Amino acid sequence: MKEVPTNEVLPPVLALDAIDESEEGSVIVIGVEGSDRNVAVWGGLMTAGAYVNNLAGAVLDAGVRDVTEIRRDYGFPVYARSVSPGTTLGRYKTEAMNVPVECGGVTVNPGDLIVADIDGVVVVPQKHVDQVLERALEIEQREAEQAKYIRETKSLREGIKKYNRI
Repeated sequence: MKEVPTNEVLPPVLALDAIDESEEGSVIVIGVEGSDRNVAVWGGLMTAGAYVNNLAGAVLDAGVRDVTEIRRDYGFPVYARSVSPGTTLGRYKTEAMNVPVECGGVTVNPGDLIVADIDGVVVVPQKHVDQVLERALEIEQREAEQAKYIRETKSLREGIKKYNRI
């Protein structure tokens, strides 16, 4: 999205198209160019559309509004820079859809894998998904073994010593 003069009121048409046209399981990623990245580019109505189209989530380099409604009514995962009641109408317009976008200082390309949870958001380039998944599973298994060892020995130091990692 790009900043527009405040007298030009445009709905985020391409973002709305993306919600209705994306494949099931897709993640909508919205980047914002301009001075106010805290303005809400996503809310309850967009969530309703994403939910009924079986999208997997939204990642926003901007704000979100209607958080209570989104959590209560949909349980839909939205990861945003901030929470804001301010709307994009009159502030921003959508420029493109299904193109690389800058989000949180990272370039996200169509088809990249987005992994997100309460700890944050990670973008895995499509060409590296298999390698990253394999490595992530190895790390997960090793950390589970290490955590079990720490519980058994009742010593963090022994767990770090044996597995040589923290």
